[in-house]
Amino acid sequence: MTNLKNKLSTYARSKFLLTGSFIALVIAFSPYLFYLYEIFPNGRVWENSLFTYESKYYEDVMTAAWTFLGKLTPLVLLLIWFFTCKHWWYHSILVPITMYGYQLITAYYQDAYADTYIIDTDQLIYLAPFFIVILSIVYLIRIKIFDRIYGIDLSEIDETDVSVFSPISETDRRQVKSFQEEEEFWEPAEEDYYTQL
Repeated sequence: MTNLKNKLSTYARSKFLLTGSFIALVIAFSPYLFYLYEIFPNGRVWENSLFTYESKYYEDVMTAAWTFLGKLTPLVLLLIWFFTCKHWWYHSILVPITMYGYQLITAYYQDAYADTYIIDTDQLIYLAPFFIVILSIVYLIRIKIFDRIYGIDLSEIDETDVSVFSPISETDRRQVKSFQEEEEFWEPAEEDYYTQL
């Protein structure tokens, strides 16, 4: 029985070591991934045995490859960071991942279809709903974590009626208002020295 457990733990450790080594190699060779654009030919058309690629927007295959790999390299590094991050805020890494993915797709679209309208300039408008959803999820996770760590009961926050723009809480304001409405306790003080002036 213990021999089987030892084999399983050795297998798990070797699998973990293999995955970690692969990730480390990808990160270490990421500059080479970027500089792969140098193997592409100068010129408008790239012909090989599998396909033919024509650069219509950049009018140079090497420039197009430089643009694509300039977007792909940080995208790969961000994806590695997203899938290996153990922090509670790792969902916020989806924001730059989405941005680089969008830029990569639009750069390819512009080059493949010779579109002169630059889609990349309005990317924040297109990506804003996605950013808002991701940031809402991250903030919700943060609240849940702080609730677990500090034992805050979220229903108590609703009962306090804290107002963002006022230095006193809504509960205190209600108490002052009810005190003022009781006529027997609320009488404005008359100052004698004002009448003597």
